[in-house]
Amino acid sequence: MKKKLSFREYVTVASMLFGMFFGAGNLIFPVSMGQQAGSQVWITTLGFLITGVGLPLLGVAALGISQSNGLFDLSSKAGRPYGMFFTCALYLTIGPFFAIPRCATTSYTVGLEQILPEGHAKLFLLLFSLAFFAVTLFFSLRPGKILTWIGKVLNPCFLLFLGILLVVALVSPGAAISSVEPMGNYATQPFLTGFLEGYNTMDALAGLAFGIIVVQVIQGLGVKEPKDVAGSTVRSGIFSCLLMAVIYLAVAVVGTQSRGLFPAAENGGIALAQIAQHYLRGVGLLVLAATVTLACLKTSVALITSCSETFVGLFPKGPSYRVWAIVFCLMSFVFANLGLSTIISYAVPVLMFLYPLAIALILLALFGKFFGHSREVYVSTLVLTLVGAVYDLLRNLPENLRALLHLDGLIEAVGNVLPLSGIGFGWVCPAIIGLAIGLILHFSRRKKATA
Repeated sequence: MKKKLSFREYVTVASMLFGMFFGAGNLIFPVSMGQQAGSQVWITTLGFLITGVGLPLLGVAALGISQSNGLFDLSSKAGRPYGMFFTCALYLTIGPFFAIPRCATTSYTVGLEQILPEGHAKLFLLLFSLAFFAVTLFFSLRPGKILTWIGKVLNPCFLLFLGILLVVALVSPGAAISSVEPMGNYATQPFLTGFLEGYNTMDALAGLAFGIIVVQVIQGLGVKEPKDVAGSTVRSGIFSCLLMAVIYLAVAVVGTQSRGLFPAAENGGIALAQIAQHYLRGVGLLVLAATVTLACLKTSVALITSCSETFVGLFPKGPSYRVWAIVFCLMSFVFANLGLSTIISYAVPVLMFLYPLAIALILLALFGKFFGHSREVYVSTLVLTLVGAVYDLLRNLPENLRALLHLDGLIEAVGNVLPLSGIGFGWVCPAIIGLAIGLILHFSRRKKATA
């Protein structure tokens, strides 16, 4: 029985994990952030890397170190009902409701829409998304081949196309970083703005979802003991996240330097198209289309696979893996045709709700040995975190929806008494209070039991 993976196996597993994490959203948000951050790009990227790289790594590590059999097992430490709620909410968010449709729509908007004839955009999106999810379903119905498809085929092709674009852009920068003026909150709160921008990647949520796939792949490579599996999982995660960090930094810098060529674009997709067309001329958009489509495809395959396997486990008497995969592809196809802007506008409040819960769960799992993974600590911490997360959800709803529900008065009243709520961290103080209450209950009970 093996104690650890070989170097080649570490590289392959890390490539697979990187491929599952790194989708088109991981390209469009850093380049847009770079354009707006300007000379503050370094401190902004540091904040972005915490949520875009650090939290996903901790999410993978939390599953490995806590030796949990997936997200449901981990989140059920706060009770089975909470585990079912959080697991379903997370997988549906990074699955058919938001992340998977965003993969198809971003592929079309950033890549193919730029080279297709104008007009009939909805029809082209319909046809493209149909083909996209047909290919996704083909790969997803063969989950045993996920290491080969993503780690050895799709991801190397993606890195090749992305490398061409980044190297050419970095060699001939459009402007010196120090000369680019930061915009909006990037001028006044660059670190915190970058930190919150990292939510958009959804990678911390994906880390909790993909961690079990990594564990299963490592076990399939011959490492069986829980401690050895945990160690190999963490090491593979570190390799993967280091590669992500390098690419994030390079993409953000390219975005900042492009401000010498163009004004800040409406979104990262337009910015990428402008950069590719400027540096690579006619072939630039073709390279960009291939890069983005490969990025989205491999992430979509990983998400469909992960969601389908999870729902089979949650509902053992329900549909088979094949049925779940087909259903999720069909749902994603429908939502993708609502358009990228609609998907993003409704994804932001949901992410502001789920991220605090995910961060709290990850930290509790990593340090759970110090309080014996006591259910009291999990429950009190997550319940009070939930209160702050609900406020962040309501605060970030689209303006017209807030007005329709008459929420502005309530949001303002709560924001006046909730510390840090104005900068998107209204959940932090409730979480700390919940943790303190849980620890007091746990250790006082243990002291009475010892006495």
